[in-house]
Amino acid sequence: MNRVVVTGVGVVSSLGNGIDDFWNSLKAGKSGITGVTRFEAGDIASQVASEVTDFNAEDFMDPKEVRRNDRYTHLALAASRFALADSNLSKDTLVPDRTGVLVGSGIGGMETIEKQMTTLIERGPRRVSPFMIPSLIANIAGGVIAIDLGAQGPNFSVVSACASGSHAIGEAFHMMQRGLADVIFAGGSEAAVTRIGFAGFSSMKAMSTKFNSEPSRASRPFDADRDGFVMGEGAGVLVLETKDHAEKRGARIYAEIVGYSATCDAFHVTTPDTESKALTKCMNQALEEAKVSKEDVAYVNAHGTSTPYNDRSETVALKNVFGDYAKNGLCVSSTKSMTGHLLGAAGAIEAAAVCKTIEENVLAPTINLDTPDPDCDLDYIPNEARDHQVNVAMSNNSGFGGHNASLVFKRV
Repeated sequence: MNRVVVTGVGVVSSLGNGIDDFWNSLKAGKSGITGVTRFEAGDIASQVASEVTDFNAEDFMDPKEVRRNDRYTHLALAASRFALADSNLSKDTLVPDRTGVLVGSGIGGMETIEKQMTTLIERGPRRVSPFMIPSLIANIAGGVIAIDLGAQGPNFSVVSACASGSHAIGEAFHMMQRGLADVIFAGGSEAAVTRIGFAGFSSMKAMSTKFNSEPSRASRPFDADRDGFVMGEGAGVLVLETKDHAEKRGARIYAEIVGYSATCDAFHVTTPDTESKALTKCMNQALEEAKVSKEDVAYVNAHGTSTPYNDRSETVALKNVFGDYAKNGLCVSSTKSMTGHLLGAAGAIEAAAVCKTIEENVLAPTINLDTPDPDCDLDYIPNEARDHQVNVAMSNNSGFGGHNASLVFKRV
């Protein structure tokens, strides 16, 4: 089985574009959450979001192609370009049929759906764009990236709600272990900060509403005063290479992916299992594949959505898996406290953060953790980054439908 390493990281987020700006903002405990600006939100219960503001799609794509593609594709292409540059690979050196793209999305082109539905209602079916369908489907971001790279290897989109990015990375890892590609660009992208997206999630009462006047305080995983997640947008792409391929070209290696698992709660469409049996199994299986002891894991980047159900059930799972070590040695944080929840892109940008954690031995904090929920009683690295030796780290994500994903990364 091939060993698989991360050699490039690309991020587009409210905290910055490119891995350096993103990571420096995380270490500083900076919130990327503001009041909604992408649409009029005055009549919607939740009015805060983590928006990508310092971004011009035409810097990455021809203006005509910008109009033909959804924002989630714009963000994904940009993240892939950042990842390519960070890896010190070039399009000319990629072998087309040995290069793949697995970029997931929980929803795909929601903005396109909203705009074209408005056109249909107001102007009739003949005015609906012929580019509507290829723009909105969740596999097109990966297709556009492949066209840009000339990548003719494995290419499909993983759709598992908020676990999509993690599942895409994990599936790419397993494919590369089996020798199906030398390089895969893997991750996720989401652009659901739209009026219809907010209306739907707000109707579910899933989003924060108590901090509309103090947006930077709205995402507060594991805190007793949390009241829902904050919608974010953005994209993350990792360049995965077989270790042999990376070493032959003298690549800088962030970390090795050594474990991955996927399970399903089979419990409820939107509510996690309070006993966390499937997430517990997911983490255990990933650790078993990684062939590391539980005490080797120094850090877990939690799913940590800032919703009461998720934060408690994930804490239960961590205790199930790590036992006494969960409270006496394990460090856990939720970077969603700063980025908000990027849905299908969450796992990708969080995997990027884990790679930097291992590279620098710095743990990003959970900000806004002022009064811990009594049921959430682990070391969540409150409010300030921490220097800490990290040789093994884990990233967890879960999604509507009961989907779970766990990734294990190790220092090379």
